[in-house]
Amino acid sequence: MEEKNVGKILSLNVVKEHAGHGLQQTLYRCTAAKKGGEEMFLNIGLPLVIAGTAAVMDLCTSRVENEWILFSVTIGFIWRILQDGISGIPDFAAGMILPAVILGGLFYFRMLGPGDIKLFCALGGVMGPGAVLKCILSSFLLGAVISLAILIFCGSFFTRIQYLIRYFREFFQTGEVRPYYRKGMTLENFHFTVPVFLSVVLYAGGVY
Repeated sequence: MEEKNVGKILSLNVVKEHAGHGLQQTLYRCTAAKKGGEEMFLNIGLPLVIAGTAAVMDLCTSRVENEWILFSVTIGFIWRILQDGISGIPDFAAGMILPAVILGGLFYFRMLGPGDIKLFCALGGVMGPGAVLKCILSSFLLGAVISLAILIFCGSFFTRIQYLIRYFREFFQTGEVRPYYRKGMTLENFHFTVPVFLSVVLYAGGVY
């Protein structure tokens, strides 16, 4: 009788141990999944907030404030350290430097504003060099589609092409660099932060 009771007690203890171990595993998986979900949310949410706020600023004031760029870079750096530790610094630096290197020529000819390049640099710190390169390419593709639609709608497509040809002809003849964009809020001089934000939306949606 006593042996049967001892056997039952041992069996119950084994069941409890297995149940406890299974519960611990379940809690660990849930915690890991929650942590992974939070990281994914921030990886997607931070670029959206950075690009979206910059687009709103640009639409309202025709510029992206340096304070917002500095804040975005700081937050991106802190997030990268929290996520990857010290090993994340090279990836952060590469993501910031790549846009400046690629887009420096466009800034030289004043075809792209410094605020747009700084925005790409801030995004690159969060997204990394590979993702920000795709962001740049898709931004220009979206920008080209929007520009073409505006030019066709305004009936000034050929006029703008002639202006582009004349601009580079004068540059090669004189060597003088002057701003490509003409002053004034003309329709073709749309805010490039808009296609940048749309490109980040595609990134958040998993398109690239």
